[in-house]
Amino acid sequence: MPDQRLPASPSSPGFWRSPLRGPWFTSVLGVVLLVGITVLFATGLLSYAAYNPDLSPVNDKTPDKGLLGLYLFSWPTDPYWLYRLNQGVHVTLGITLIPVLLAKLWSVVPKLFALPPARSLEHALERISLLLLVGGALFEFVTGVLNIQLDYVFPGSFYPLHFYGAWVFFGAFVVHVVLRAPAAVRNLRRRREGKSLQEETGAQPEFALVSPRTTEPTVSRRGALWLIGGGSLLLLGTTAGQNFDGPLRRTALLAPHGGSDPGSGPGGFQINKTAASRGIRASETSDEAWGLVVEGRSGIVRLSRAELLGLPLHSSALPIACVEGWSTSDQWWRGVRLRDLASLVGSDADVAPDVLVESLQRRGAFRRSALRANQVRDPRSLLALDVNGEPLTRDHGYPARVIVPAAPGVLNTKWVARMTFGDL
Repeated sequence: MPDQRLPASPSSPGFWRSPLRGPWFTSVLGVVLLVGITVLFATGLLSYAAYNPDLSPVNDKTPDKGLLGLYLFSWPTDPYWLYRLNQGVHVTLGITLIPVLLAKLWSVVPKLFALPPARSLEHALERISLLLLVGGALFEFVTGVLNIQLDYVFPGSFYPLHFYGAWVFFGAFVVHVVLRAPAAVRNLRRRREGKSLQEETGAQPEFALVSPRTTEPTVSRRGALWLIGGGSLLLLGTTAGQNFDGPLRRTALLAPHGGSDPGSGPGGFQINKTAASRGIRASETSDEAWGLVVEGRSGIVRLSRAELLGLPLHSSALPIACVEGWSTSDQWWRGVRLRDLASLVGSDADVAPDVLVESLQRRGAFRRSALRANQVRDPRSLLALDVNGEPLTRDHGYPARVIVPAAPGVLNTKWVARMTFGDL
């Protein structure tokens, strides 16, 4: 009777016994991840650019980034839904790819234990890239999911951790693709032609993926792919709704803003941080206590809310979109154009400069934010006083908040106390 005991070491050829592992199965998952991770990295770079990281240190939470701080253009204000689309794709796709990523890691885990550690320089590079790829993938996806859920249990700020982790992960990903792409293409072609590696070359399958002592299969490889795909579709269906209002938002069970009820009425749309969570006291936002300080080339102007309401008011239909991936539909905002405020302190509205916006809040990464001149000049950029026909609620930024087309939610500063116009 043959010995059915497992080999003692994970580096033994017969330790990993699943019949599902094999070059074709791994290659199919790799092709899906090749496309998906490339899109994730591209949308991540665009998300980084949306913060105008070279404008002011208050916007960029990734110090000492050097050449990694790739920044090719000023973030536009058109189309106004650009950030909403970009971040929705980035977060939703990242969640959807989790089953594919886990299946891919499971399929290649024998390679992490294969001996000898390096048979050649190319093999050594592949092993190093694989280790960095596995570690980087787990780090990026775990920190990303925790950030979406607003669970900041990791040490340090999410922004630099995710930023540097992305470059390590994508660097290893590129090296691994370069080294493994030819083999993946051959594996897929052989399967399409109905050939095995042994039939084509006379060689035995690579032991790190195909065990000589496989167990009886309980599901086919195609069945496993259908199961993985079904898991991805399930995650898609329970995440994507965070980008929509109405009944679809209630399907976003995995999104922190998907199931919460923001209430009804003009202010009944999603928020990220409440006034209480930011330490904003009602006494600070009363009409008697609050005033806006506007500073620029010609000096300083102080305005009460009543005085702001006495200035020319304009309306814009714009969404709120946050880095966590959730967004609202267009809300009707009414307030004073930023370029008109710039003109009050000596700037021509048509050549309005950058602006530094400061909030009443005393803690939080974005209690101060910077907007570029093109954002200030856009006629849809407002210091909003009302939303959907009613005064702002405290949680939506009363007495006044910034709203800018295509800007990340954190740059649409709430509870604005001071605006300084000038080159930053």
